[in-house]
Amino acid sequence: MSEKVALVTGAARGIGLATTNLFIEQGWRVAMVDRDGDELHKASSGLNEASAFVHDVSIPDQVDDMVQSVITSFGRIDAVVNNAGVADFGQIEDTDFSRWRTVMATNLDGVFLVSQATVPALRQTRGALVNIASISGLRASTLRVAYGTSKAAVIHLTKQQAAELGEYGIRANCVCPGPVRTKLAMAVHTPEIIAAYHDAIPLNRYGSEREIAEVITFLCSDKASYVTGQVIASDGGFESTGVGLPALRSQSDQ
Repeated sequence: MSEKVALVTGAARGIGLATTNLFIEQGWRVAMVDRDGDELHKASSGLNEASAFVHDVSIPDQVDDMVQSVITSFGRIDAVVNNAGVADFGQIEDTDFSRWRTVMATNLDGVFLVSQATVPALRQTRGALVNIASISGLRASTLRVAYGTSKAAVIHLTKQQAAELGEYGIRANCVCPGPVRTKLAMAVHTPEIIAAYHDAIPLNRYGSEREIAEVITFLCSDKASYVTGQVIASDGGFESTGVGLPALRSQSDQ
């Protein structure tokens, strides 16, 4: 029972699943949490160092039950990765309160609830919180009034956690992924959208789920033992460049 244990929400696919696999490679055991039971059990099948917990992080009672089940199964929690999130993109005038609350319930409330419920366990291990926000929490963009606002709130919540939980030895950091080459993104991004992102990103490409997972697991590790309250954009330089980069590139080619 001495192996470190990570609790990863939104673990059935994407960045959450990539993070789970990397933790296992690094010798951790993983509590995989997701509300999509079918996908979660499919993803966890064959992962001997992981267990599936089907819960909705936006529902307080389910969060409490989930944390208790993880402690019962693993005996400890050394790191919590708040990755569960929903994306609902729409114009401000088309985003009614129901859509707004659906996004906030998972993206913000879920991070708060899971973090709060796991503090007692993290105090015992002097563990780490890593919250997954988004580049959309750092820079405004079209159609992201609810999504971007929820992620901006996660960034500030992380800083609150770092300020208040540091006395217990708990570190809290935030990762803001830029465009990531997920199956969903590649299915909905047109060639024009892909080309526009490539033009705006200094590294000229989308990131991979594995690349985001590398940052997450680093922040959970002893290698980041003096890192807390930080917001790290894993985005190929997208946030740092602002606007105008495509035009500058076209001039430099002349």
